[in-house]
Amino acid sequence: MAKTLIKVDFKTPPEKQKSLHNRWHPDLPMVAYVKPGEEFRVECVDWTGGQILDDDNAADVRDVNLTKVHYLSGPIGVQGAEPGDLLVVDLLDVGVLPESDWGFTGIFDKKNGGGFLTDHFPAARKACWHFSGLYTSSRHIPGVEFAGITHPGLIGCLPSRELLDVWNKREKELFDTDPERVPPLCALPYAETAHMGGMKGSAAKAAAKEAVRTVPPREHGGNCDIKNLSRGSKIYFPVYVKGGGLSMGDIHFSQGDGEITFCGAIEMAGYLDLRVTLIKGGMKKYGIVNPIFQPSPVEPNYTRFLIFEGISVDEQGKQYYLDAHIAYRRACLNAIEYMKKFGYTGEQAYAILGTAPVEGHISGIVDIPNACATLYLPTEIFSFDIMPNAAGPKKMVNGGKTDLAVAK
Repeated sequence: MAKTLIKVDFKTPPEKQKSLHNRWHPDLPMVAYVKPGEEFRVECVDWTGGQILDDDNAADVRDVNLTKVHYLSGPIGVQGAEPGDLLVVDLLDVGVLPESDWGFTGIFDKKNGGGFLTDHFPAARKACWHFSGLYTSSRHIPGVEFAGITHPGLIGCLPSRELLDVWNKREKELFDTDPERVPPLCALPYAETAHMGGMKGSAAKAAAKEAVRTVPPREHGGNCDIKNLSRGSKIYFPVYVKGGGLSMGDIHFSQGDGEITFCGAIEMAGYLDLRVTLIKGGMKKYGIVNPIFQPSPVEPNYTRFLIFEGISVDEQGKQYYLDAHIAYRRACLNAIEYMKKFGYTGEQAYAILGTAPVEGHISGIVDIPNACATLYLPTEIFSFDIMPNAAGPKKMVNGGKTDLAVAK
């Protein structure tokens, strides 16, 4: 078994744990160093740092403090890593911690995070999930059980000073185009809730004012939410600072492509077993700007899908030019409307798309004016027949009586 390099304490607030941080900054001190070829375990809290409870009240999802997230374990230095190298990370295993053996999904309030379909589902909702080995089910969503593709939603290396400045400049320019937008166009630095790991005193306060939030993916990796980045995967990260500074967290038991409800995966605390090696000068050798990865040879094998199409025409009938964002949104909405015919509420169907191993594809991006996006819904996850037939759909679930938790 890999040695535990970072261990989390569920009884101590995350902002008081020096092995955790919730911002990206080049000056964050390394928690520990490892040698190339070394195998080790990293424990992680859930992305909110314990703000969400296993209950039937979505008030915690409605009121979650998003300026605190994500709480990441690290950064970890790799001996010999220099800017321009590639840090090769083997995800040997991803698993559940016995101290926190459950997960949650949230539909965030439009005024606090929102989601891909926030205009259609603006109010906070929550589903809690029970784990049975490889499988998961929820008391809030009857009729579905599926195998999880467990993975870190967020993993990446520290940025250089130059890269940090680029991020802050371009995101501030975007924010300023519509500063009153709800939800906002991006999450700018916010020093008041920054947890800078082992940094102390005036240095920590100064860094917190410019440290970037962990919300989006960027050139270094970060919050990419790639469901296939599971146990057995190999990732090649560009190195921007001496030592690399690898951090990780936001572990998901399962997720559909796009994590469309924003907190759309099954979020959990957990552990990662890793092995790291280096490719010296690898960024230039291979023309790497963003991370690349090799998927796992072991994943749940769903083979039967019902595929929903969407095109770049919005819900009001307005035509857009090859807009894949709108096309995927329409594919998701089409799938939700279909599942409602079997008794699910819209919120339940929305949560299924966010958590189950659905596949999202850009199927056409050249046939003007309509992009075509497709959503692959695995039919084996349902305990009843969801395929179309001449008799029409039978309401197999108790929609409306069993539903996601609401804020009380």
